[in-house]
Amino acid sequence: MNNFSQTRILVVDDSSVVRQQLRRLLERHPEWEVCGEAINGREAIDMVSELKPDLVLLDFAMPVLNGLKSAQSILKMFPGTLILLFTTFLSNQLLDEARNVGIHGALAKADLVRDLAPGIQALLRHENFFPTSVPG
Repeated sequence: MNNFSQTRILVVDDSSVVRQQLRRLLERHPEWEVCGEAINGREAIDMVSELKPDLVLLDFAMPVLNGLKSAQSILKMFPGTLILLFTTFLSNQLLDEARNVGIHGALAKADLVRDLAPGIQALLRHENFFPTSVPG
């Protein structure tokens, strides 16, 4: 057993390929543990309630309930949960909506390899992690 506590992370994306990629990136950090995976926003809410993760990696575009709506429910029930939203199409409007819901950070799927670890580390320091500019 480790002498340190691990950060428990729930991975939420409807694509198994993306979930596997995220899991591989997270496993590079021994202090992080993937405590579960969800395939849509409704399942994410249920799993947060059951697993009580420290942080949720949440896709925006998903079936049943999108990332913003599920984040809103999660944060209403568990206000201390850190949420890092990711999406294929990041826009200033989506960033504004994410902030308004209470999401702590966002990144583009294209930047996952580069920005995932710094994004999680920022949230764990209770800092926000949003891109400084979005094309378009």
